[in-house]
Amino acid sequence: MPRKFIDLSVPLEAEIPSDPEIMLPQIDYLSHKDTAEQMAGFFPGLTPEELPAGDGWAIEKLTIYTHNGTHLDAPYHHHSTMNNGERAITIDEVPLEWCFGNGVKLDFRHLPDGHVVTPDEIDAELERIGHSLQPLDIVVVNTAAGARYGEPDYLIRGCGIGREATLHMLKQGVRVTGTDAWSWDAPFPLTAARFAEEKDPSIIWEGHRASMEIGYCHIEKLANLDQLPATGFTLSCFPFKIKAASAGFVRAVAILEE
Repeated sequence: MPRKFIDLSVPLEAEIPSDPEIMLPQIDYLSHKDTAEQMAGFFPGLTPEELPAGDGWAIEKLTIYTHNGTHLDAPYHHHSTMNNGERAITIDEVPLEWCFGNGVKLDFRHLPDGHVVTPDEIDAELERIGHSLQPLDIVVVNTAAGARYGEPDYLIRGCGIGREATLHMLKQGVRVTGTDAWSWDAPFPLTAARFAEEKDPSIIWEGHRASMEIGYCHIEKLANLDQLPATGFTLSCFPFKIKAASAGFVRAVAILEE
């Protein structure tokens, strides 16, 4: 049976507003000419000019955080504990069965930036698309941020998923969720404005902190969610295995049987 693959990952790219300034990635590109002498050095007596066209290898040096680009957050990122007191697992400990399964897309592009999604809004969207959540469904949320990736306003766009809405899905067996926004939660600047008025620290990172009760992972900075159907696709999001890390880079892909 033929398959269609949809790339749900953004490219790792420097010099665009993909993250807060203190977390922006840096990429040094070394061309074939830059490295010819380096390559020749592995072979005593060889000169760079003797290499084909004087070319060495192309290589890149990265200065990055594990949360740059499309990535999967481990429960350890959210808090030091999960499941009501257990040690939170790191990215190299995430069960692989969590990372490949039936995909479900919730379309919340109409919700205003900074809005915190509730359980009722999750259920209303599931009813609209005619789906009942099943254990290990991978739920991705299409927000207004997806179309703004790389633009100056990206970090303040999109709705967030609240603690109760997150737990509502986790209690039904979901263990991986995802968003095309910078964070699973509402944008920090908009939450900060709300905190300035309410002085309630429980609103800060509330969706992430749901992991303290039920451990789960989520993907951030997804792309092309607007190209997905609501259901009927498989989602692959295996993370790069970094020892004891809080996140791992992901080439998230949707697979549709045609």
